[in-house]
Amino acid sequence: MIINKSRAPVRRSMCAASSMIAASLLALGAGRATAQSLTVLPVTVQMAAGQKSASLTIINQGETETAVQVRVYAWNQSDGSQVLVPTSDVIVSPPLATVAPSAAQVLRLVLKRQPQGQELTYRILVDQIPTAAAAPGTVKIALRLSIPIFAEPAERVASHVRFHMERSAGENYLVAVNDGSRHEAYRDITLTTATGVALKTDVNASPYILAGATRRWHVTGAAPGAIPAGDLHLTARIDGGTVDQNLAGAAGS
Repeated sequence: MIINKSRAPVRRSMCAASSMIAASLLALGAGRATAQSLTVLPVTVQMAAGQKSASLTIINQGETETAVQVRVYAWNQSDGSQVLVPTSDVIVSPPLATVAPSAAQVLRLVLKRQPQGQELTYRILVDQIPTAAAAPGTVKIALRLSIPIFAEPAERVASHVRFHMERSAGENYLVAVNDGSRHEAYRDITLTTATGVALKTDVNASPYILAGATRRWHVTGAAPGAIPAGDLHLTARIDGGTVDQNLAGAAGS
């Protein structure tokens, strides 16, 4: 699927967010995003209220020049998928660049649409374009980096995430609903039963729960059937600290 040929939304499974057309890497909150010999800084673009521009730096740490293509997409989450739609809300300059060895290219980002009442979210896709044929017997892989942009409105915004358990088709799911106006990022999620049994959740590519979105994690580790009755204990890391709470066991069929 070529995502820059149409304005139709592109949906990507949470579990397959790194399985793109080219081999992909998704920036998830580490200090830097790296593809082969490329480094992109910062790893997250956070635009404060009223901020209309920002910059992104691509550093070529390799021994040969490399070409990159940079595109921006509006980013939403729907039915457990990442949805990327081509947008003109953010202008990137230059959109194409060749970076010499040990050199850097600064990209300028201009936000054309001001957020109203809720955080706006985008993703910058940086595609590395092979500039030379691969040596005989080798395969040259072009990599992709995905950098999130969060743009805040003038109004005060905050996340409001509620967790609960669901049971569907004999399987258990941890569900998070963010009915707030700002994203939240959850990392290192742990779930234990009242008897101390540690349950496992799916490892998802992205820790983010966007404003108005719902995320689900498949839960395993319990005996077949419903999770044992009684409270479950949830812990996780978020940008502003930690989460430590109880929630009721799954209901449903």
